[in-house]
Amino acid sequence: MKSPRKLLAGVVAGVVVIAGAGWAVGTRLRSPADEAARRAAPTPSLVTAAVERRKLVSTVVLSGTLEYGSPLPVSLAGVVGGTSELQRATRAPHVGTLKEGSVLMEVNGRPVFALRGTVPMHRAIAPGGKGDDVKQLQRALRRLGYGGPTSGVFDQATIAAVTRMYRKKGYEAQRPTLVDRQAYDTLRRAVQTAEETLATEQQALDQGRDVLPLKLKVDNAKADLKAADRALKETEAQRLTPDDDAALVAADAAVRAAEEKLLAAEQALEAARSHPAATPTATPTRTVAPVAVPSSEPTADTELLEMRVANARADLAEATEQHGRILEKARQAREKSLEDLSKARRTAQEALATAEQALRRARQLSPARLKVSHAKTNVAAAKSMLAEYSRTYGTSVPPGEIVFLPKLPARVQKTSVKAGGRIEEEVATVTSATFMVTGSVEATESELLRTGMEASIELDTGRSYPARLTAVGARAEVPGGEKPADGAQPVLLTPASAKGLKPGTAVTARVTVGATDEPVLVVPVAAVITAADGRARVRVEYATDQTRDVEVRTGLTADGNVEVTGALKEGDRVVVSGA
Repeated sequence: MKSPRKLLAGVVAGVVVIAGAGWAVGTRLRSPADEAARRAAPTPSLVTAAVERRKLVSTVVLSGTLEYGSPLPVSLAGVVGGTSELQRATRAPHVGTLKEGSVLMEVNGRPVFALRGTVPMHRAIAPGGKGDDVKQLQRALRRLGYGGPTSGVFDQATIAAVTRMYRKKGYEAQRPTLVDRQAYDTLRRAVQTAEETLATEQQALDQGRDVLPLKLKVDNAKADLKAADRALKETEAQRLTPDDDAALVAADAAVRAAEEKLLAAEQALEAARSHPAATPTATPTRTVAPVAVPSSEPTADTELLEMRVANARADLAEATEQHGRILEKARQAREKSLEDLSKARRTAQEALATAEQALRRARQLSPARLKVSHAKTNVAAAKSMLAEYSRTYGTSVPPGEIVFLPKLPARVQKTSVKAGGRIEEEVATVTSATFMVTGSVEATESELLRTGMEASIELDTGRSYPARLTAVGARAEVPGGEKPADGAQPVLLTPASAKGLKPGTAVTARVTVGATDEPVLVVPVAAVITAADGRARVRVEYATDQTRDVEVRTGLTADGNVEVTGALKEGDRVVVSGA
């Protein structure tokens, strides 16, 4: 028989189960009206978005690959060392960073230096060489601290700088080979031999008796010409001869004596005329003494004095005329003497020219003269060949011992030769030492891109690295790289740092094409409506399903949002869609 407690518990449990089952059935059963109300469409309402204040950044997104940029095949411009013997690599290039001034590889034990420059190595740079390649080498030497000029001429100062570069790396600069030294010595001996032959032949010519009489005639003619010159100069400097000078002195004395004689006679005549003798008459009575009146007739005394004056004048005229005749005679004699001396000088010149011409002809026809002429020609030719060879003789830079690369440091990406292998064409491929991201964008997007724009690259891990847009379009094409699709433009970006990056990694790049300087009001692009008047507006919800139009000015657009200015504030809600 069951206890009362167990019976009561069973009754309660049954009631609960029945009540639960009834509730479950009740919740699933609806009336037709309830079901219709549940399935009816909700009351239409507006779709809005809040006006935000934030910085707006516009970007162009592209996918690319991270790799080292600007691959460049490297080949040697010529032989390494001073001979064209078989060229074999004794030390192959190593994959890794290549700095300016470092040794890229060794060929036959000789170094191949890597230097920065755009002019390719194309010849051996020898002493005296000039050109842009020499100036490029000089600038590289100065950058590396070896000094030297930048004149563009491979001179001794530049050779010293090259020698220092080789010595610092444990090598010797390329000096003349044994063949070169033998050739130089042969040319030098040829000059010596030619000079000795010339001296011997010249001595034989100078001592030759076949032209000795003619040489004597030349010497005599020179002496005669010298004497004629001296006599002519002395006569030109002397106006009067000693005889003419003595005669002229005597004539001058005679003129002075005649002048004195004339002056004395004139003075005596004047005195006689001024003071003639008076004859008084005596009377017995007192009378006035008569005055002596000079007679107009000349007396016997004045006549004599007048005759003396006339004779003195005649003597003076004779003396003066004699003086003039002496001067004229001296002038004529001097002119005749100068004429004779000038003629004698011309005669001496003609005689000298005739003698010299005869001597020249004799020497030209002389076998000794011909030997001297040939010896002089041989000396000139030997010296010319030695000078030409000497211009390129000395320390040089073989064409294969320098490789000029546009940018350094660089990275050796691949080697094309192994140690012991023959050097034929390419020896290695170098790239820039920095990573680059290569990709492409649509032509319309490329119009927004400008070299130097800031960018970022994102890895699959989510990490982001700063970068910068390096090139767009044809300048961004990478030799040997993948060609972009039709209509797309290649893009090249350079990361700010290579730390944490690995070549061959696929990345996503974002190039910033525009950004606001400060936080601005931003709304979805769909919220902006352009009315028939061309003005932009937004619909602002100021109450539930209640809106008003607000005129705005739009700015930068990015990621589906647009910058706006107008009678808006942060937090306003603008209609994006809805009735």
